[in-house]
Amino acid sequence: MPKQSNPTKKLAKQPRVLFFDIETMAKKAYVWGDFEQNIIDTAEEWFMLSYAYKWKEDTTVKVRALPDYPTTYKANSHDDSALVNELWKLFNEADIIIAHNGRQFDIKKSNARFIKHGLRPPSPYKIVDTKEVAKRYFRFDSNRLDALADYFGIGRKIQTGGFQLWLDCQAGIKSAWAKMKKYNIHDIFLLEKVYYRMLPYMDNHPNIAMLQGNLHACPNCGSMDIVLEGTRQTRTKVMQQFRCKKCGSWSSAPRKGAQVR
Repeated sequence: MPKQSNPTKKLAKQPRVLFFDIETMAKKAYVWGDFEQNIIDTAEEWFMLSYAYKWKEDTTVKVRALPDYPTTYKANSHDDSALVNELWKLFNEADIIIAHNGRQFDIKKSNARFIKHGLRPPSPYKIVDTKEVAKRYFRFDSNRLDALADYFGIGRKIQTGGFQLWLDCQAGIKSAWAKMKKYNIHDIFLLEKVYYRMLPYMDNHPNIAMLQGNLHACPNCGSMDIVLEGTRQTRTKVMQQFRCKKCGSWSSAPRKGAQVR
């Protein structure tokens, strides 16, 4: 069982923000037909193939895959226990986790492998799901990561050639694993760029300023480069409006001594 980190972690001045993405192998099952079939029996459960990640402050993306753990891979090429243990450590260190469709897929799938291998829940963290952001604030034709990146002129996902790549990885083909890693890494580059493009619109983003212990900073990115741009009124208060010159987000704070009657 991995050792729990210091519980005072969350009081650190610079919050740990993690971009991540996983790739999994499909479940193998028996069915009677090709369309809308119930599974007769499971031949093999799904497992994790790889994950790519980047800490916000880093400049490089890192990736880990099953063959990177030669001891367990040689004994059982489907054993993802070592891979999952390292991913758990990243979750345990993070204050904020950013993923595309992360809340419904990547994080839940990761949790399923954590509990499979007897790991306790990692230290609490906030989630930013860029697919949820796209659905909440915009009306795009598609909320897929590839479509958003293309719409923003950022780039496109790497073409894998379809499910055959996953089968080739399962078969242990080295060139397939190299391509899977490249594909996984590239998704993080797209994820980060899509996140920053939509960041100014996120009025429910985890408060970076509060995590830093500096309430005068931008709540979305933590920058101190903010400027006062007028006021707005609520039913009971006059609020000062601030714009972040780094990320473009808006924030507000009550103007002292001013109230609406």
